[in-house]
Amino acid sequence: MTDKSARPTNWRWAICTLLFFATTINYLDRQVLSLTWKDFIAPEFHWTDSDYGDITGFFSLFYAAVSLFAGKFIDWAGARRGYVWAIFVWSLAACLHAACGWATMHIEGVESIEALYAIESGSALALAVASVSVWLFLGCRALLALGEAGNFPAAIKVTAMYFPKKDRAFSTAVFNSGASVGALVAPLSIPLLARALGWEMAFVIIGALGFVWMGFWMRMYAAPEDSSHVNAAELAYIRQDEAGETEQQIEAEEHDTIPFWRCFTFRQTWAFITGKALTDGVWWFFLFWTPAYFSDQYGYASYTPMGQALIFTLYLIVTVVSIGGGYLPKLFVERRGMNPYAGRMRAMLIFAFMPVLALLAQPLGVYSAWWPAIIIGIACAGHQAWSANLYSTIGDMFPTSTVASIVGIGTMAGGIGSYIINKGSGMFFDYAAAAGSAFSFFGFIGKPAGYMIVFCICAVCYLAAWCIIKLLVPRYKKIEL
Repeated sequence: MTDKSARPTNWRWAICTLLFFATTINYLDRQVLSLTWKDFIAPEFHWTDSDYGDITGFFSLFYAAVSLFAGKFIDWAGARRGYVWAIFVWSLAACLHAACGWATMHIEGVESIEALYAIESGSALALAVASVSVWLFLGCRALLALGEAGNFPAAIKVTAMYFPKKDRAFSTAVFNSGASVGALVAPLSIPLLARALGWEMAFVIIGALGFVWMGFWMRMYAAPEDSSHVNAAELAYIRQDEAGETEQQIEAEEHDTIPFWRCFTFRQTWAFITGKALTDGVWWFFLFWTPAYFSDQYGYASYTPMGQALIFTLYLIVTVVSIGGGYLPKLFVERRGMNPYAGRMRAMLIFAFMPVLALLAQPLGVYSAWWPAIIIGIACAGHQAWSANLYSTIGDMFPTSTVASIVGIGTMAGGIGSYIINKGSGMFFDYAAAAGSAFSFFGFIGKPAGYMIVFCICAVCYLAAWCIIKLLVPRYKKIEL
């Protein structure tokens, strides 16, 4: 008989599944606003594109600021406690969005929702309602950002603890696909909830999912060496990269944290910062603005069957393609004999060409809205595959004890990039719409011309980022403490 104890358990994939669901919930909570503002919230509070741009831009900027320290907090608190605090805060914040309408009516002395709708657009009261409601939503988004900033530092830290280097890109792609699954489920659920129960209940119901996840996490998670579900064979598989290292080196890898400000002295840190700063904004632009794009350009509101079908198709492409993207560097490592970093860089170059297709979204969109849906889906799939490999480079080059700190620094840079593109897009779209035929680009006029310009910027960001990363870190080099 075969000794079952000699067979490695697969508890690491159960933990990866928890990371997947946390990331799914994370992106569902983000998507509630983007799927309700145009068709439900804006008419009630008399918002403009600039108002929405202010909210998404501020969220990105505040997310960037707290991300700088969120990773350090996760390294200090540990993955178990740190993750619980993060998801508790962002779930609470998600639910609090539901109170913004009541608070706005109370502050402005408006008696009912019907009275809010009836306020004359452009009047002093309409401007006051818009201003108050925007500030209330900004407060909720700040709290949401405070919690959500801990998700990726914690998830990447757990991945580095539970997976050997050759498997990290694939495992990261699996849990990171939760972002696209969240975006996939969102258009099928959130607009229907908002239409049936009100946009407030959409925030409450989706936000409550995080509290359910917390129970599973506290019951299932422990460090691999402390988990009763991980046997000796699986632990040996997880720690295969430690072969040939001294006990002192292993101890340093797990416990000796690089001082926070010293992290900025390494080229590897700046390579990660560059990769996040130039590309995260692209993903968040498509995440925040695509529902409004289909509504503005084609008249398909988020709650209509066609609007839901377009967004569902887009994120179905993202989900399927991006998971396979995480497996590509594993093939380069195992079949081509490349080191993990070289394999990731080759894979990232391939993925960097996928967003270039965004150049065709507007031109082909004149024939059918399905073309932009498919093209943006491919571009976003490229981002997710790119992102999974970019995150994994941190585990390759930095000690496990410092991974969350580096991820937090890079996430800060990504948040700043997202602020610039989201805030700028809101202002730019309002300007383009007001200019009308006086504003043109590549045959498009008004707001469609604005979308065309932003799509062009998004298309080239990944190739630019790859070139800079390659210049900063041309070959694999591990940080020695």
